[in-house]
Amino acid sequence: MFGISDLFQWERFVTPTIIKVFFWLAVVISVLVGLAGAVSALAAMAYNPFVGMVFLIASLLGACMGVVASRIVAEFVLIVFRINEHLGAIRNQGTLSSQ
Repeated sequence: MFGISDLFQWERFVTPTIIKVFFWLAVVISVLVGLAGAVSALAAMAYNPFVGMVFLIASLLGACMGVVASRIVAEFVLIVFRINEHLGAIRNQGTLSSQ
């Protein structure tokens, strides 16, 4: 976790710590939007069963795609920060060996 002092100092990044919160928030929003679409699809089935079924399948697939997309974005952000850490370690090794 990070302390409040980490917000005002630049020794370490806080984004890798809080990206998990944003990931779970995106997952919850994707699932809620998918469920809302499914409920709307069930209501649409009363008027046209075929359109309602297509809308239901699209809503459930959209929710799954939202979860997968949010995971990909979160991993991409974490990879960028991990690359930064590895490059810093390589830079530190280069300065130690040149001294």
